[in-house]
Amino acid sequence: MSARRGRRPGWWYAAAFVLAALAVWSFVIEPRWVAARVEPLSSDQWQAPAGLKVAVAGDWHLTSRSAWRVTSVERAARIIDEINAAQPDVVLLPGDFLAGTGEDDEPLPIEDMAAVLGKLKAPQGVYAVLGNHDWWHGGQRTAEALAAQGIRVLENTSARLPGHDIWVAGIGDHSTGHSDPMRALAGIPADAATLVMMHDPFSFATMPRTRGLVVASHTHGGQVSIPGYGALIVPGAAPREWAYGWIAHKGRRMYVTSGLGVSILPVRFNMRPEWVMFR
Repeated sequence: MSARRGRRPGWWYAAAFVLAALAVWSFVIEPRWVAARVEPLSSDQWQAPAGLKVAVAGDWHLTSRSAWRVTSVERAARIIDEINAAQPDVVLLPGDFLAGTGEDDEPLPIEDMAAVLGKLKAPQGVYAVLGNHDWWHGGQRTAEALAAQGIRVLENTSARLPGHDIWVAGIGDHSTGHSDPMRALAGIPADAATLVMMHDPFSFATMPRTRGLVVASHTHGGQVSIPGYGALIVPGAAPREWAYGWIAHKGRRMYVTSGLGVSILPVRFNMRPEWVMFR
């Protein structure tokens, strides 16, 4: 009788197996299973030039501690090869290029990070905005390092695409107090088609109406998305419903990408890392 009482029931082993499988999936497999998504560039509000392709890749969180932070230099290089092979005309990088804060881990040197991302190629240019992690590491130094690699950093400013009547605008990060949507869009002619990128999606709530594509990152889609509920946690001031995908607000649309890396914990569940090609 005593030996029988000490034996665990069959459901206990089944539950332990399921929990172990979920842990392996969420901490080992899914954070490294990068999706290359394709989304429409045109919409009801505007018609993009035929053949124009815009790649968006945010939240890289590059690190020298890839076992914990996931995105090593080698992994980033493979993703960059995939993006380049897809031959985008424009590449948008909506921030958070390094992991951590510069104090709580062993970050990759800023210049080494910029040299990796500097291998991205697009005939109409590679553009970036800074995220909260970039400001924590040193915003000005990050901007200068990216610029030295040919990446144009648009902090609350805009630029016209070479050979197109399309503008690219970058809105500063809201969570670190750098967001100024009015300033970012001030130099763009009225009714001009615009590719707008920001790090924190909350800036979408206060930006002027534009005609074109709006993209953001920062949320990682929550990293953990419960079926039927959505993201458990969304950083910043944006509503939980703005965690991932196409967001509708006051007759406008924005795409929030789940990004490529992880933050705080190296976990993803039902929210794969991604880069997106809009075409």
